[in-house]
Amino acid sequence: MDYLKYFISTLLIFSSISAHAERNFTDVSLKTIKVHANVYMLEGVNGFAGGNIAVSIGSDGILIVDDQFAPMADKIKAALSDLGQGELRFILNTHWHGDHTGGNIVFSDHATVIAHDNVRKRLMSLQKNDFGESPAQPKEAWPVITFEQSVNIHFNDETINVIHFPNGHTDSDSIVYFTGANVVHMGDHFFAGAFPFIDLNSNGNAVHYANNIGRILAMLPDDVMVIPGHGHLSTKKDLMAYHKMLNDSIAFVKQYKADGKSLSDIQTMGLPESLKKWETGFIKQDNWIKFIYQSLDSV
Repeated sequence: MDYLKYFISTLLIFSSISAHAERNFTDVSLKTIKVHANVYMLEGVNGFAGGNIAVSIGSDGILIVDDQFAPMADKIKAALSDLGQGELRFILNTHWHGDHTGGNIVFSDHATVIAHDNVRKRLMSLQKNDFGESPAQPKEAWPVITFEQSVNIHFNDETINVIHFPNGHTDSDSIVYFTGANVVHMGDHFFAGAFPFIDLNSNGNAVHYANNIGRILAMLPDDVMVIPGHGHLSTKKDLMAYHKMLNDSIAFVKQYKADGKSLSDIQTMGLPESLKKWETGFIKQDNWIKFIYQSLDSV
């Protein structure tokens, strides 16, 4: 099974994972990267583990941002054990997708899950998007503390800002900024080096997505370290380049749509050469053009 098919088949949350799917995680491992101060990043290698995890380790215990798929739980526990002896106390979900919340059901027996209101709502009910259906999740997977706009968590001698940015990747997205360590976890508002997936069925919108990132850039200091939802550890300059790609792509599609070109016309034309280099992930330029084209209908 190639990366694209595997990502698509596992992007959604499953209430149970078949033995076949379990085997797909056998060779996947986690690489621990020290980001700054007491914040680390867990990144999957040798396969698709799910979204990147941020970890705060300190005197108050352990806090993580996102928890990948449920079958990765033992590997996540081992990585956390290698970092410190504190207990896992909090899990922050950046959005509802299963590659970021699948571990909730495993870790929630001893850690508190916190997320935006819409994460809880979507985990509680059947979800549909381009990749199929995701059934309602068991109660153990639901966040128990939710917020509408933002929440501050005072943990490990710093304030952690969790801020909702609406209708970008989905309608449930938040970024997490560790103010003391000067590290931000972007969730899927950042696919480092690649075109993003916009979940239109979850009220995502490519134009709002780009606008959200512009607002985020304005609030972040220049020396911030950036953990993407997927991809390599990054800097603000990397996020700025990503933002430019988004805006350039949107401007291109918007121009030709205004000229009366259909979606298939623009897909046949393709993006300019300067943008094609971003076709490094599972989202190809035809998908990205479609996300933009359809998003323009609702802005």
